[in-house]
Amino acid sequence: MFKKALFAATALLALATGAANAADLKELRIGILGGENEADRLRNYACLAGHLKKEFGFEKVSLFPAADYDGVIQGLLGGTLDVAGLGASGYAAVYIKDPKAVTPILTTQQKDGSTGYYSIGLALKSSGIKTIKDAKGKKLGYADPDSTSGYLVPLTQIPKDTGAPNDKFFASTQFNGGHENNLLAAYDGKVDVAVDDSSGLGDFMDGYTSGTFHKVVAKGSVDPNKLVEVWRSPLIPNGPVVVRNALGDEWIKKIADFYLSLPKKDEKCFNAIEGGDFTGYVPVKPDFYNAVVEVRKAAIGG
Repeated sequence: MFKKALFAATALLALATGAANAADLKELRIGILGGENEADRLRNYACLAGHLKKEFGFEKVSLFPAADYDGVIQGLLGGTLDVAGLGASGYAAVYIKDPKAVTPILTTQQKDGSTGYYSIGLALKSSGIKTIKDAKGKKLGYADPDSTSGYLVPLTQIPKDTGAPNDKFFASTQFNGGHENNLLAAYDGKVDVAVDDSSGLGDFMDGYTSGTFHKVVAKGSVDPNKLVEVWRSPLIPNGPVVVRNALGDEWIKKIADFYLSLPKKDEKCFNAIEGGDFTGYVPVKPDFYNAVVEVRKAAIGG
């Protein structure tokens, strides 16, 4: 009887503590992946911070544009970040280290209804490279070690087209500090092929409808007439918006509902933070990323 009473009291205390923590949440900390330069990331996310403060009355919404993907991953694992948009491989990295650290709540949906995107290989048209097989003995640029489209997928899928591991087929491979820097490295001739994220939908001259290529074309940083797509991966699951589980179920639901309503509430803000022409968010569960988790475990571990 004593044990049952003690258990019941402990359970009630945990529920009360959880409710208190939810009610006392004064600051929300949002991690931003290192896909483009810091100033652009902060400017694009400023509207999101404003909406969150107004919606929930937070005293502060802090934006943390990490220098690399691992900064966001470690922030979620260490409890210094509460919410973040991750790539599928980044989520896999968190899940492998601690399956209970975060909950994936939503992912983006393309205009064709799909919830996936591609890794594409881009090269200068003047290089004469037309397919990935033409790049034998050339330099391959990766984005970030924790990027799905900028590393994990090209690492495991390009060899299926070339017949050799990347470190054998190419003269060299290198990381270029994020997606934007990687694409610019190819554009500036520092590498021969750069792999980056793309919807693969729409007009190549627009940089397609979403992804890094789309962003840099929209900003005028590159002229798409000078580039050519030389490789495309199989479809990759769009990355999730995740919430740290320590916030509790109440806040996880509130934040999910907020994000779901954002595209209708402020389409311009939604497009700014997601960087493309999406229709909105759709709910997603952890098992949507099971295949990516297994590929990451096999290819590069945690």
